[in-house]
Amino acid sequence: MGEITSFSDRTKASLREALLDAATELLTEHGYTALRMADVAARAGVSRQTVYNEFGNKGTLAEAVVLRTTSEFLEGIRVRVQDALDLRDGIREAVVYTIEHARENRLVATTLGTEAGEDLLPLLTTKGEPILTAATEVAAGQYREFEPSLSPESATLLAETVVRLSLSHLVMPTHSADEAAAAVVAVLAPAIRALTTDSKGTS
Repeated sequence: MGEITSFSDRTKASLREALLDAATELLTEHGYTALRMADVAARAGVSRQTVYNEFGNKGTLAEAVVLRTTSEFLEGIRVRVQDALDLRDGIREAVVYTIEHARENRLVATTLGTEAGEDLLPLLTTKGEPILTAATEVAAGQYREFEPSLSPESATLLAETVVRLSLSHLVMPTHSADEAAAAVVAVLAPAIRALTTDSKGTS
């Protein structure tokens, strides 16, 4: 019975990935407004009802695409920062990776730099809370690994600030990835010192 359930779960996961792949391609090519569930179904080789059964509506589907892309970024960041020297170095590595990978990721690059991506931009900004929440949670955990003296509240505050600054540099790119990362670390260095000192003082 367990093998049957496992096979069913794998099949469902595979279908979901295929639908997300198809939706990602269509969003990259045509943007959010032109996205149609029927087109996603056709590209994935399933019925339109299958897409509705899995995601419910276009908004939920687009959010799932964004969250999957965010998860890929977060895994890349985890690998990039695991050998960082300290908290500040980890933050710098994370910001550099985020900006560099965003320029290479087709969906994000489309969102930030093409006409088709203009209606996707709110998914990173005004409707970007799912990204902010997921990235903040992961980053806060990483920060406490680097600096165990950080309280959960301080780690979350610092992580959310880094994520917001990184998104700002993505949406309005005026510096190289290295320059942006250096600026983020420089402006946050006093806060990092204060938060870690306060945490050590109250522990």
